[in-house]
Amino acid sequence: MRSCCGVEAGRGCYFCNCLTEVGAEMCEGCFKLHTADWLAGFPDMFPDDIVEVRFKNTRRGYYQNVNKLPLKKGDIVAVESSPGHDIGIVSLTGDIVGRQMKRVGFRPQNGEFRKVYRKAKPYDIEKWQEAIALEHETMIGARQIAAEMGLDMKIGDVEYQGDRIKAIFYYIADERVDFRELIKVLAEQFHIKIEMKQIGARQEAGRIGGLGSCGRELCCASWVSNFVSVTTNAARTQELSLNPQKLAGQCDKLKCCLGYEFDAYMDARREFPRMNQPLQTLNGDYYAVKNDILGGTITFSTSQHEMAGLVTLPLARVKEIIEINRRGKKAERLVEEAAPEEKKLGYVSAIEEGSITRFDVKREGRGHSAGGRGGSRGGRPQQQGQGRGDRSNRNNYKHANRGGKGNGSGSGGNGPSGNGNR
Repeated sequence: MRSCCGVEAGRGCYFCNCLTEVGAEMCEGCFKLHTADWLAGFPDMFPDDIVEVRFKNTRRGYYQNVNKLPLKKGDIVAVESSPGHDIGIVSLTGDIVGRQMKRVGFRPQNGEFRKVYRKAKPYDIEKWQEAIALEHETMIGARQIAAEMGLDMKIGDVEYQGDRIKAIFYYIADERVDFRELIKVLAEQFHIKIEMKQIGARQEAGRIGGLGSCGRELCCASWVSNFVSVTTNAARTQELSLNPQKLAGQCDKLKCCLGYEFDAYMDARREFPRMNQPLQTLNGDYYAVKNDILGGTITFSTSQHEMAGLVTLPLARVKEIIEINRRGKKAERLVEEAAPEEKKLGYVSAIEEGSITRFDVKREGRGHSAGGRGGSRGGRPQQQGQGRGDRSNRNNYKHANRGGKGNGSGSGGNGPSGNGNR
């Protein structure tokens, strides 16, 4: 593999000047709005001569392979432009191209596709690389000229055409700008044909790229091609704090990701009742302070103006209390009494049964007499015969503590029935 001398991430390729001929290799995954060809492993069911060609950052087009060239993904091609020709990289071929055109809503000019002329020659690639090297310097110079002319606009990016006879200047402006005089000055300064293209703040963020607050690549630079209007209503529906610093993205607009889960929250909110009145119970009134949309719970406070005595209830219980209040009654309690838990049958595993520490548990209620085994036996008749003869009971107790062999069958105070009695 050839060594890399210059990387151009905006176009998804790197150039090599190590050999006699200038070459370009495709960097997989480095395109803005990169598309995965999930039909690559299947045979083409509908052969088509239309290919997708990528240019700088988010610009791409669809061209017709009129010369039946054996094009594959990653080929550098020269395509038709107005005027001259442009250099781009083939990014999609086969059946996936038609699906992609339908997804992005591409429509050819006057019903005709522009053509793919040829595969780029070393001379084309070398001239293309020289044009790329001029883009940053041209952008800085154009910004200075626009500032000197007092134009309220920001030139965010410059893209040279592959043959170096034209350049596209992407700019942002809040109001209409008369840049006719600017075009004349830029054409005289850089000796090229000028094309001005206005873009929005979201398109600029997609072209420049970057990382969002989530730590991932910006959605507008990785996969979002059609921007949907996002309003603060999406934040309110999702119970988010209306903090502009947290809700705004790098383009200073509301984050596109606020609309990803908006429909799911709208569907979940239909189950929530309108809490215009507090929940009335015998213990007092409870006021709704917070909704957990996806969790299906509502948090209530005992005070209307502060967070005190917070209680979280499921939707089913809230609807029950609301129905009770509609009938003009108050609920006996806010939270339902928990049902008694059924006792689960215990089990002992074979490992616990064979544990050597199972005999270490001390059992209470055993006799601790000095007479040992006989003493504990001699004490039992004394407990059974209590109340018949106090004197004989005391004798039995003395003999039992001395270690007498009380047989346990004595009747206490009925005379000398046991061996320990005298």
